[in-house]
Amino acid sequence: MDESAKISRIKYAIYAVVALFLVILLSNSWFQTDAGYTYVYQNNISGKLSVYTEPGIHFRIPMFSMINRYKQVMTVSFGGVDDLRVTRSLAAINVRFADTYTGQIPATFRFRLSHNPEKIVQMHREFRTFENLVDAMLIKNARNVTVITATQYTGEEFFQGGLNQFKSQLEDQLRYGAYKTKREQVEVEQTDLAPVGLDQENPNKLQRTKQLVWKTVTILDKNGLPIRQSNPLDQYGIEVTQVTIGDPIPEQKLNALLADKKALVAERIKTIQEQETAKAQAKTEQLKKEILRTKAVQDAQRMKELAVISQQKEVEVARQIALKELVEQNKQKDIAVIQKQKELEIAKANRNIQQANAEAAKFEAQAILAKGKAEVEILATKYQALGRNKEIYIAEIKRDIANVLYNNLSRFTVEMPRNYINTGEQGGLKSNLDVLSAFSALGLIEKLDTINQVTSQSQMQVPIEQQP
Repeated sequence: MDESAKISRIKYAIYAVVALFLVILLSNSWFQTDAGYTYVYQNNISGKLSVYTEPGIHFRIPMFSMINRYKQVMTVSFGGVDDLRVTRSLAAINVRFADTYTGQIPATFRFRLSHNPEKIVQMHREFRTFENLVDAMLIKNARNVTVITATQYTGEEFFQGGLNQFKSQLEDQLRYGAYKTKREQVEVEQTDLAPVGLDQENPNKLQRTKQLVWKTVTILDKNGLPIRQSNPLDQYGIEVTQVTIGDPIPEQKLNALLADKKALVAERIKTIQEQETAKAQAKTEQLKKEILRTKAVQDAQRMKELAVISQQKEVEVARQIALKELVEQNKQKDIAVIQKQKELEIAKANRNIQQANAEAAKFEAQAILAKGKAEVEILATKYQALGRNKEIYIAEIKRDIANVLYNNLSRFTVEMPRNYINTGEQGGLKSNLDVLSAFSALGLIEKLDTINQVTSQSQMQVPIEQQP
């Protein structure tokens, strides 16, 4: 039992080792590529190198192959904050300027690998690993070009406004190759404020000064373009995509020089302000006097103008009055003309009316005359006809009279006069008194007749029983 158990255990161990070996073999028979990385696959059996730049899963020969991974985009920071997103974080670059001053320049460089497999293979053959590429190529090249570019500036020039131009030249040389230079003594022209003096009209006036310094000068070709050295990044297809410069730090002496100049500038500005203030105060006093003089002149001129205006006003008033009178006269004249024209029109209208009335009367008279002549002719004709039949016409008239009398005989009454007064010459009334006496007698007779009539009527109205 012990021997068989040992054999079984050995078999199981062998099986387990074989299984483990197979698992390890299978796990090393493929690899995975990620985005943002370039993979170089080395086949040790055939010695072939393959490049993969896109994400995916690929086959590999276990135990006899090697894979190296490169970042496609790399960031090298000098003097920046240490961050996981930065490939390398190093100290700021120490540079020496043309005037022997030194300083530290913090800068960040961003590189991008080529997608050309041939250039990637060439780069891998020379640097073997990503770390070697960054340390031996990218960092050294960035530092070298930064130092070379700094020698083309003086310390004062760099820290007094040359930083932007420095960045442009640094980026240009990193991308297309460093300039070929030579060191020579050149004359540097500086612009500075002129010294403050009492006889100086413009305190802000600038003056130019010249200074001889040793500088690294770019060598130019016949077209005036800089001659460049070969760019070590071009053979591998590596591109510089971004260069940023931080706040540079000058050395202590240069910093003291810049501080002194800053203090001098501040003192100068203060002096200029004091001078400007004094000039402004003097100009203010002068302006005040000028204002007073101008005001006095203006007052006098105003009084003169007021007097002229007053006279002009009087003349204008008189002219307006005369003009008004002339207008009134013309108005009266026009009214009289209009009135006469109106009367003439009325007279013409009356004449026309009278002429029309006369013509109408004439025509009316002619019409009446014609009508009368017609009626006369008609009447004459009628009477001629009646004359020719006279007996018949007389008989008709008599007939009509008889009819009228017959119809009215029942309403005829004949009353004889009851009283008579003779006013003739014989036995008549001789005077007015006789006339008045006669009329009085007639009045009394009429009253008696009235009384008799009333008495007779009352008797007729008494009942039969009451009669005696």
